[in-house]
Amino acid sequence: MTLDQQRRRVVLESIRRTCSHRDWALLAAHVRSTHVHAVVASRSVPERVMGDLKAYASRALADAGFEPPPRRKWARHGSTRWLWDPGNARAAIDYVVRGQGIDMEVYESPELWRQIP
Repeated sequence: MTLDQQRRRVVLESIRRTCSHRDWALLAAHVRSTHVHAVVASRSVPERVMGDLKAYASRALADAGFEPPPRRKWARHGSTRWLWDPGNARAAIDYVVRGQGIDMEVYESPELWRQIP
């Protein structure tokens, strides 16, 4: 599936709402045409975070009238990493926000990531 600008906006807003609902801290996200990067601080395992973000983004796209619910939208898995070291977390945020080429739908927490020691 390719995400146009409207779909990317829906997906980014869904990521933001899901993180807020789950009480996760969204540090950065970049929704591209063919994939999504996100850095999330959570007590949940990364696979749970990724699964929830995919599920709610799929629902948001369907609710917005873009995609019928049964259509498979995402790859079966994805890359998940634990970022225990603050330097690694900062590097991941920088990569997600500034290392993707032309900006598409980008979110960077203005307050939270600065709190990383």
